[in-house]
Amino acid sequence: MKRFYVILVLAIALALALAVGISKHTGYVLITYPHVLHYESGLWSTLVAVFVVGLAIYLLRVLLGLVTTSGGVVNPWSRRNRSRRVQVAIEQGQMDLAEGRWASAERHLHRAAEAERQPLLYYLGAARAANEQGRYEESDGLLERALERQPQAELAIALSHAQLQMDRGDTDAALVTLQAMHERHPHNAQVLRQLQRLHQQRGDWSSVIRLLPELRKDKVLPAAELADLERRAWGENLSLAVQREEHGEAGLQSLERAWQQLTSAQRQEPQLVLAYAEQLRQLGADAKAEEALRVALKRGYDSHLIRLYGLLRGSDPARQLKFAEGWLKDHPGDASLLLTLGRLCLQNSLWGKARDYLESSLQVQRNPEACAELARLLAQLGDTERSNQLFQEGLGLLDSRLLASPLPVPARV
Repeated sequence: MKRFYVILVLAIALALALAVGISKHTGYVLITYPHVLHYESGLWSTLVAVFVVGLAIYLLRVLLGLVTTSGGVVNPWSRRNRSRRVQVAIEQGQMDLAEGRWASAERHLHRAAEAERQPLLYYLGAARAANEQGRYEESDGLLERALERQPQAELAIALSHAQLQMDRGDTDAALVTLQAMHERHPHNAQVLRQLQRLHQQRGDWSSVIRLLPELRKDKVLPAAELADLERRAWGENLSLAVQREEHGEAGLQSLERAWQQLTSAQRQEPQLVLAYAEQLRQLGADAKAEEALRVALKRGYDSHLIRLYGLLRGSDPARQLKFAEGWLKDHPGDASLLLTLGRLCLQNSLWGKARDYLESSLQVQRNPEACAELARLLAQLGDTERSNQLFQEGLGLLDSRLLASPLPVPARV
């Protein structure tokens, strides 16, 4: 407040000084140009006129600025408001897409795409939202529009299109799309990755196997994942080899051809040996399957192989049992080995020994298969009560949900 009074006193003093100066020294200003301009006035009047004109120009500029700014805020079609609406559409559309509000996401992202100079991501999002609603034609139309606006993004748009086609179950169309991109971009990791997933979705394991060298060369997958995929692909291919032929000799020949396609190292992998032996068992070639498992087990023990070994009826059951018992010293606590020994004893009619092995297997691990095998044996031996208990236990282990399901209350007599 004190500062205000000081400024006021100074302003009054300055005004008085100017008034005195004007009264004593009026001055004179003459501006003339022949036949055009002639201005004649006092000095102070001229200064006041210049000040007033300058002030008027300044106020006019401020007023025009205020009008322009307020017009941008009020006018919905101004550039400022248009940019703001586009930004709101982008933010809302992305949020709707993430939260699964497909109709709203499509509407907002489509609006943003039409307004933006780089609209690719917004078109892709809108196409996905339309696809999720089952509006496939609209989805494809949005992708075509994206290609028109950004033709240099053909690969990105095609990959998104293929994924949407896979999502809607149109694997044939997705395959056409990806094969076209594979021809144009043979070393693109994402194209190869999507092709691999598509072949798996279609159950076309032969195509997965043909793609493996490219996946390995271009390092599309981590080494461990690629190795798992390769084992699975060859294992599934062995199963398909049998399915393509009728059971019998034709099936065996088809399986052998598929088996021989594997490298020597692959034919020693336990997972592939297991798949091969299982297919032989289904074709009724137990003796050949037993031989394949015995050779593999000699190279290295594997619980999965030994478990299948007990399901096979080889050419010499006694030799089969003796071979399996050779692993008991090094693996006395393996439930799968004990189950297999129990089954092989059943094949050799060694009832007491079979019972001991099966009981030992259940002591290590409660398993529905061991419960069923021991229950069958005890039923034949006359121990009906224990047999029924084991059958009930095995049933519960097969599906624990049965134990939680409500049952009717027994009627009272």
